[in-house]
Amino acid sequence: MYTRAFKTGATAGLFAVILALAVNRDFYTGSMVSAYLSLALASALIVLAMIRRSWFDLLWVAAGGLFLAVLDYKMLHFQPMFMAGFSFAGLSALAVLGTHTIWADGEDQKLLLYGFLPAVLFVGSEWMATTLLDITEALHPKTFDLYLYSFDCSLRVQFSFLIGQLFWTFPWLRFACLVIYIALPLPLALVYAAHLHGEKKNALAVMLAFLVTGPVGVLFYNMLPACGPVHIFGAAFPWHPVPTDAAMHLAVVPVLLKGARNAIPSLHMTWVLLVWWNSRGLRRWVRAIVLVFLVLTTMATLGTGEHYFIDLVVAFPFSLMVQSVCAFSVPLRSAERRTAFLFGTCMTLLWLALLSFATSLFWTTPLLPWAMVVATIGSSILLWHRLLRAGSEEHPVQARAAAATA
Repeated sequence: MYTRAFKTGATAGLFAVILALAVNRDFYTGSMVSAYLSLALASALIVLAMIRRSWFDLLWVAAGGLFLAVLDYKMLHFQPMFMAGFSFAGLSALAVLGTHTIWADGEDQKLLLYGFLPAVLFVGSEWMATTLLDITEALHPKTFDLYLYSFDCSLRVQFSFLIGQLFWTFPWLRFACLVIYIALPLPLALVYAAHLHGEKKNALAVMLAFLVTGPVGVLFYNMLPACGPVHIFGAAFPWHPVPTDAAMHLAVVPVLLKGARNAIPSLHMTWVLLVWWNSRGLRRWVRAIVLVFLVLTTMATLGTGEHYFIDLVVAFPFSLMVQSVCAFSVPLRSAERRTAFLFGTCMTLLWLALLSFATSLFWTTPLLPWAMVVATIGSSILLWHRLLRAGSEEHPVQARAAAATA
């Protein structure tokens, strides 16, 4: 009797929290209409659909989302916004997933709990991101954008400007890449939930890697704060880059600039790399979706002017570092895990140091920056493969089962 009373109380508490969030005007205007947070909330629906696979659940989600929309728009007279629809669906999905978690027993409850708690944590992480970025901007009024831009120019190819021009020439491509860029929480949830169907230990390691990327990335933002070329060039982006001859003699100094200091390493690139590598062994349709996100997100990070090319390069060793920390299936004593961690950490810090103090070095010959880019990306991919293979060798039965479903 006490167990039933507790579960009833917990369910009532869950509904109360979700209703309180839905009817809070500040939360609505500040979070529920936000493109990123609304899709982070909607990712709970993907987790629910993947681990429950019930049409009744989807009907309950639809009914709950409609109820919240009517409550906000008809009774409280909130201003209707398109992205809020994803928030209503996400909050409703959290209610359904949480209710199943509370009332389930045994292994079913454990599976649902592994789905519910990370979904809540990921939404909380996304909600905290703006605050952390605001703190970073306040701590660093000047940015190192010209240092990163100088490196990009030393390659003799300014990728951000080239893809930006491509976006202006083909607006449909810009739209598609922007949608994928904003929808990043969805493949994170998809890959995590797909792993949850297989080995829970691997799934938790995957979700932990997704979760720690944000706060750890913010720490690195403080080492070399920068905003992206569109913030420093303004209307001149993407049609008027600095010519290479002029860029060679550019005065590389910190500049006062408004905007989020979230350029290097690119966390969008880091997340899609983590999603791609951790989708290994999953079904082909899952990998196909992830591959689309990998390609289009890469283009979006550059074409929107939010990142320099070097931001994406540094994301490779940075993502390797994060993965090695969270690779619980590989023992700490493993050479593959230690090597991946040391290389990822040292290479990330080395790039930040060189970009801060030795920008002139990259102008000695274009072969030098290109050689470093190729070596960084190639070595990171090689060590990724070794790390993932070491994890498969620790759990050969699960690895064969995953390969059979691919």
